[in-house]
Amino acid sequence: MKKALICGVSGQDGAYLAQLLLSKGYEVYGGSRDAQMANFRNLTRLGIQQDVKVVSVSINDFRSVLQTLLKVKPDELYNLAGQSSVGLSFEQPVETLESISMGTLNLLEAIRFSNLPIKFYNAGSSECFGDTGRLAADEMTPFRPRSPYGVAKAAAFWQVANYREAYQLHASTGILFNHESPLRPERFVTQKIVSAACRIAEGSKETLTLGNIDIARDWGWAPDYVVAMWRILQQEKPDDYVIATGQTHKLREFIDMVFKTVGLDWEKFVRIDSSFFRPTDIAEGYANPAKAQLQLGWQANRKMHDVAKLMVENRLTQQI
Repeated sequence: MKKALICGVSGQDGAYLAQLLLSKGYEVYGGSRDAQMANFRNLTRLGIQQDVKVVSVSINDFRSVLQTLLKVKPDELYNLAGQSSVGLSFEQPVETLESISMGTLNLLEAIRFSNLPIKFYNAGSSECFGDTGRLAADEMTPFRPRSPYGVAKAAAFWQVANYREAYQLHASTGILFNHESPLRPERFVTQKIVSAACRIAEGSKETLTLGNIDIARDWGWAPDYVVAMWRILQQEKPDDYVIATGQTHKLREFIDMVFKTVGLDWEKFVRIDSSFFRPTDIAEGYANPAKAQLQLGWQANRKMHDVAKLMVENRLTQQI
């Protein structure tokens, strides 16, 4: 039985990845800063909390990471931890950099120091690319991040590449474009839209206030994307992969689909507030996931319109 340690198991991706690995017969350990006090609501929603062995580990503390690796001895280590909001990173840039960049470095250094044959997956982000215009970013596209979150993820990416080359670690990064699900908290704009639309459809008189709805993103379905994470670590050689649908849509299209699904015209209920605009933002994000399709045999099963409908349907039924 393979053992996997997921740092950040309580988040959206961590929960779906734990579910996937359990279905494949893994012994799954979930890392959290304080496993006794942490909220594992997502694991509970998926019905798997009792099947995941939770351990307390702070990725900002090298000693904590090393002790955990020597205790668990995982075959695979998935780094999904760290501050996960682009918007929040402008308010908490230091915490963002430390939790993502230093956290990744501690994990890599602990693997090297332990000398255990651990395969390491790092959660990269399309935010590393910044604004590429109409260019569909692939693994060779230069990074030019436009947020503290993107800067931190770029630093972590290069740390992984360095440890792979310098110490021959099986360390890979999945450069994931936007991916959503019912497990997203409402501070993410997609869930904010879905929740408000459903409340309005149920009789609420509220107005949904948003920032720039003309941004364009490649949106996918989170349960599809954790399959890519797993496949990356099944490769003989470590490498980096862009994970995306290959289709880009404006946020206003997502809004339109969400409100159409509940039978409403979004323009009657949405207000734009320029104070919600970020200091710097990516106008459009395009992806080329051809390498993942070719080498991993992976492609996104659900695209933006499917994602919007699934999130609404789940919100209305409260089932996953």
